[in-house]
Amino acid sequence: MQQGKLSTEEFSQLVAEGIQAIPERFLRKLDNVAIVIADQPNPRQRKTAQLRSGWTLFGLYEGVPQTRRGAGYNAVLPDKITIFQQPIEAAAHHKTEVKDLVRDTVWHEIAHHFGMDEHQVRQAEQQKKSSV
Repeated sequence: MQQGKLSTEEFSQLVAEGIQAIPERFLRKLDNVAIVIADQPNPRQRKTAQLRSGWTLFGLYEGVPQTRRGAGYNAVLPDKITIFQQPIEAAAHHKTEVKDLVRDTVWHEIAHHFGMDEHQVRQAEQQKKSSV
């Protein structure tokens, strides 16, 4: 981002706005998931996401999607959605673009929480863009 790095508080506010942009019918169904912010992916997260050298990651869902939870799913740690501040800021040219990337990343990772795989999420994103 050309204007410089956002403060942690400013970026957190954008993530909160991204969460609020999710339709209420989905927000009500979020279950046992924490949404956190990190500067950038750590080595374990890069490996989990199978990132190649030079690739970047805006967000990562780690957990058991709702579609795979069975009767034995209880007393488990929350799923985790991490939104990565530095890669998002590096890809954006201005604060409005940061806001859009954060919103889209939150939506993308929540879709994984609901059981959509990467291909399904990308298809939904394309449909969403073409209907605007």
